[in-house]
Amino acid sequence: MDGRIALVTGATRGIGRAVALAYAHAGAHVILTGRTQGALAEIDDEIRMLTGKNASLITLNLKHGDKIDALGPNLYQRFGKLDVLVSCAGILGTLTPLGHLSTDAWAEVMDINLTANMRLIRTLGPLLEQSTAGRAIFVTSGAAQAKNAYWGPYAVSKAGLDALVKTYAREIAATNVRANLLSPGPIRTAMRAKAFPGEDAATLKTPDDIAPTFVMLADPALTENGRIYDFKSQSWLA
Repeated sequence: MDGRIALVTGATRGIGRAVALAYAHAGAHVILTGRTQGALAEIDDEIRMLTGKNASLITLNLKHGDKIDALGPNLYQRFGKLDVLVSCAGILGTLTPLGHLSTDAWAEVMDINLTANMRLIRTLGPLLEQSTAGRAIFVTSGAAQAKNAYWGPYAVSKAGLDALVKTYAREIAATNVRANLLSPGPIRTAMRAKAFPGEDAATLKTPDDIAPTFVMLADPALTENGRIYDFKSQSWLA
């Protein structure tokens, strides 16, 4: 990834943090986004200690659509292109029967897990097309197919994300950009602990374990487009 420019959302913790560190170690210049400046500064310090180079930091709350929309123009002025987009940020939302779900709780999950990704594609897609090998990677979930009781907002948002990215992939098929989804499976993250509080976290793979897969999906030689890579089975699903 030497010389590649990669933007990672949700880069301050969990999978996003591990991906940012892996990309920096592989030689990329990493643009980190997260909700708090302090947390971004901490991972920037880690990257500087690891590589001797600084990352670019952008404080970004994915609820604020206008801030997402501004990413493309701002990054174009500075870099002129984007080689890799990794969308890791997401929320679990409330696990409850649909009949008990508030409209605000539903909207929050859709805004962050689905609509924000549409905005990312819209604002950063043109920058990815300026790369000789643009790569867009989105984090999905088995919940999109499982349709378990009480997981309504999260499952629907991930099913929508699958459809969104596959649609985008068809639209960019004639370009140098490739867009795919990664289904991590059970990973030791704060979101996983919230969803399964009784689970033994020591039995789970860590974000560091999955980070190399994101490096693979960012490879300029990758030809897959509009597909889901399942980390647990180490195979392409669809």
